[in-house]
Amino acid sequence: MHDVVIDSHIHLDLYKKDDQELILQDLREYNIEAIISVSQNLISAQENLALSKQNSKIKPAFGFHPEQALPKESEITDLLNFIKENHEHMVAVGEVGLPYYLRQENPTVAIEPYQELLELFIRQASMLDKPIILHAVYEDAPIVCTILEKYSIKKAHFHWFKGDEKTIERMQRNGYFISITPDVLYERDIQQLVGNYPLSLMMVETDGPWGFEGPFKGKLTHPKMIHNIVQKIASIKRMDIKIIYELLFENTKRFYKL
Repeated sequence: MHDVVIDSHIHLDLYKKDDQELILQDLREYNIEAIISVSQNLISAQENLALSKQNSKIKPAFGFHPEQALPKESEITDLLNFIKENHEHMVAVGEVGLPYYLRQENPTVAIEPYQELLELFIRQASMLDKPIILHAVYEDAPIVCTILEKYSIKKAHFHWFKGDEKTIERMQRNGYFISITPDVLYERDIQQLVGNYPLSLMMVETDGPWGFEGPFKGKLTHPKMIHNIVQKIASIKRMDIKIIYELLFENTKRFYKL
């Protein structure tokens, strides 16, 4: 029997219905206590809310994923209102952040409107006293750190983080959390990040349905992969796996008030 885990970042609403059902059926077998299902936009937030009402292990977060075209003003207003109205049902504001990959594909995309949008979400998270789940990698991460500092945000979770040493140190100082994905099994830079970042500020995630390489090539991304991640973290940190399980579980539970 596996020790108990929480998938701290998944897009459950983006899975095909059959795959959703399979995952939910498997939660007990793989000792998955909860999954934090983040949203892409308003429709996605509505779907995650509905899913969470069907199964109490699904903990929804509401936000706007930055790797897409900017929403219309009316959409932003509707989403912010939806978050305000349903904040008792959500564990966090997310997934929000800056469009790094979108700008790699199309350098003409301006970052400023995305920064303004992110500030709206950060202000709302602060007002509602909720954690914020961030998509902010490489050179976008320091920009996001600056905005978080401006609003004195303490409860920030940078999912699938990648960035330079200086930013990593800054995030540690501020007490920001990161979460580790299945690619820790085969990506050197993620292994290095695990080696350098304190366990007390770490969670684990799948970011499903995003697919992975290495031992997961061609497989459905499933919260059971969290157990492979925990094993790898234990070997990198050279620590007893039981302690790793316990710490990661407690971190996530406390951070999200589960």
